[in-house]
Amino acid sequence: MNNHIKLNLIFITLFFSFPTFAQYPVGHYNVTFQDPDRANRSIETEIYYPASSSTINSPIAIGDFPVIVFGHGFVMSWDSYENLWEELVPRGYIMAFPKTEGNIFSTDHQQFGWDLQFLVTKLQNEGNNSSSPLFNGVNNNTALMGHSMGGGASFLAADSLCINANNQLKTIIGLAPAESTSNGVSSINSASSITVPALIFSGSQDGVTPPNDHHLPIYNSLSSDCKTFISITGGGHCYFANSNFNCDFGESTSSSGISLSRAEQHDVTFDFLNLWLNYTLKNDCIDFNTFQDSLSNSNRITNEQICSQNPIPNITENGGILTCNISGIGYQWYLDNNIINGANSINLAPSINGNYTVEVSFLDGLPYYIFAI
Repeated sequence: MNNHIKLNLIFITLFFSFPTFAQYPVGHYNVTFQDPDRANRSIETEIYYPASSSTINSPIAIGDFPVIVFGHGFVMSWDSYENLWEELVPRGYIMAFPKTEGNIFSTDHQQFGWDLQFLVTKLQNEGNNSSSPLFNGVNNNTALMGHSMGGGASFLAADSLCINANNQLKTIIGLAPAESTSNGVSSINSASSITVPALIFSGSQDGVTPPNDHHLPIYNSLSSDCKTFISITGGGHCYFANSNFNCDFGESTSSSGISLSRAEQHDVTFDFLNLWLNYTLKNDCIDFNTFQDSLSNSNRITNEQICSQNPIPNITENGGILTCNISGIGYQWYLDNNIINGANSINLAPSINGNYTVEVSFLDGLPYYIFAI
């Protein structure tokens, strides 16, 4: 009897550059929520979502869609990020933009972080509210994402969600995240409590939040088993968003050597961001492998990554019983490359001679696979 291990090797060849995803119209509505745990604090929020038509308050498209809660930058408004919702919503994501903490004279980063945290749960409630445009269309999988101040605030939001084992938050994404130290909080310190997969983008020429002082310390502090830092060569701080007077003025006085156009920086960001979101929010394992391949081969970025590889399974035989040596969350046994129906436990008692293989599933949703970092 020959015992073999099933290796899932995925090879991807890209011949064309056109979208293969469903393109949804973008719906939009404005709503003000109250947080009862903070004296009914008002959180005005702009929500963009895959809709039946591109009109205000149009019903959500058929299906259920993951959520991205996004924090704006310092003295920047939500509409500076039209590039993001125009890219992501048609691909099947709901995006929520709180409009709080936009005052240049009194910005409370901790309150902003709590606003982002509050919306993670509140958007799920919208999916259960028959009077909401999102009724019956909200998927549990949620990302926290933000730019600059909002990027730092997203880490303030995520720490307690991870500590309390929230099952909605699947990933955190920072676009040039700023270290937030107002009122005694710290995005760097909060990152040490964050365990969900994390992705941080940085512009190599960012003088507003220099990477060595902001982005890299947050990345290094993360406790995530899978975390990636992408530095866009020649990129700036404000170029993750559309043009904004306040941000652009600050960058003009602090950054130098930016060699990309805004559109070029958007393109690089979306090339990686779309793959990451498909993996973390839509459980697309193929796109994760494409993401890894792009990290290795792109000449537009440099990167750092710590991403635990799933262990390699092996099969042992004892008294005619085959046993997989790896503890996973699921098993599928094969005989001569054909599925054995009902053979889904760590052990198998084979009834005939043949080539037996096993596929092991893990918490990250991926079976055993091989890739190079």
